[in-house]
Amino acid sequence: MSTPQKKPTWKDYLFLHGMLFLYAAGGIASKTAAGKPFLSFEFCFFYGLMLLNLAVYAVLWQQVLKRFSLSTAFSNKAVTIVWGMLWGCLLFDEKLTLPMILGCLLIFAGIFLVVSDHG
Repeated sequence: MSTPQKKPTWKDYLFLHGMLFLYAAGGIASKTAAGKPFLSFEFCFFYGLMLLNLAVYAVLWQQVLKRFSLSTAFSNKAVTIVWGMLWGCLLFDEKLTLPMILGCLLIFAGIFLVVSDHG
């Protein structure tokens, strides 16, 4: 039987979304590595940076699960798609389209529904 969790505070949500922001930033290293010659210094550097990012994320995710129910934490993880689109626009000159914006709104609506239901 699991022990009931206390209601997450705004600081808990700030920690969660800060961690997800860093996780999404790993996509920058991944995409940058993909544009470099295989096994070149630059490729290895950015690939290693991505792996380091995933290792830090794994540790931080365990801390998140101490503060949130799995359904709340996992539903918030969808925000990384939004961060990925923003990184693409800002750093890689990718275009933001209306369907992408509508998808972001749908993601935020889903997160809101889960968070408001589970606290």
